[in-house]
Amino acid sequence: MISIWVVTFFFGYISGYPTFSHNVKIVGGHNISIQEVPYQISLQNDGDHFCGGSIISPNYIVTAAHCTSYYDASSLTIRAGTSTRGVGGQVINVSKIYNNPDFSEQTIDSDISVLELSTNLTFGLNVAAIALPAADQTWPSGTEVLVSGWGLLSSNSTELPTELQGVTVNLVSPESCRLAYSDNSITDHMLCAGVSGGGKDACSEDSGGPLQVDGILAGVVSWGNGCGLPDYPGVYARVSTLRQFIQNVTGL
Repeated sequence: MISIWVVTFFFGYISGYPTFSHNVKIVGGHNISIQEVPYQISLQNDGDHFCGGSIISPNYIVTAAHCTSYYDASSLTIRAGTSTRGVGGQVINVSKIYNNPDFSEQTIDSDISVLELSTNLTFGLNVAAIALPAADQTWPSGTEVLVSGWGLLSSNSTELPTELQGVTVNLVSPESCRLAYSDNSITDHMLCAGVSGGGKDACSEDSGGPLQVDGILAGVVSWGNGCGLPDYPGVYARVSTLRQFIQNVTGL
């Protein structure tokens, strides 16, 4: 998943980040219905999927800053309410991009942005908001989490899946994550998740998508070393510590 996922001193993945290889995808997952994750959206540039995101209200989306920092709102749309990439659902223009001013391209710290939509989404069975965490909310290492998106299915793949993918992984302690990467790489605005032995991960074009814990948006797909590599968990923006930024933009 580094791959921004992130910076030049990392090795492997981030979707939507022009400098790096786009190898952030769901690895080791399975087809899931949008009804299981009705908050999931596809972020599109000129109609083509390139990142994920999460609905937090009828007119606001949370995604990754590395997905949006090089784009104008006029070129972006979101597609919501469909399991099939590029087909069906509701397509709405992005009217404003709010990149976190603390986002660092060098460290990928505070990797979060908020998109304001030109018109409200119509909520229903396939379209709904995900809850946001409290600013002090934490979960213990080992907690099971769900990551979803339309990113590549393997490091060797060049085609995006047609159907939405989901994978279940487990939160990894900051201490273990820092041992995998380095003490300076993992900040308080990041959380890590993976499985022992690798093989399950987010990876290119899942970037910006949700990591969900008990119906709460705990993380945003950000970066990692490769996708699903043993001993290298995926790294996510920690939504709880970035909660004030979201509130400042949206009032939520």
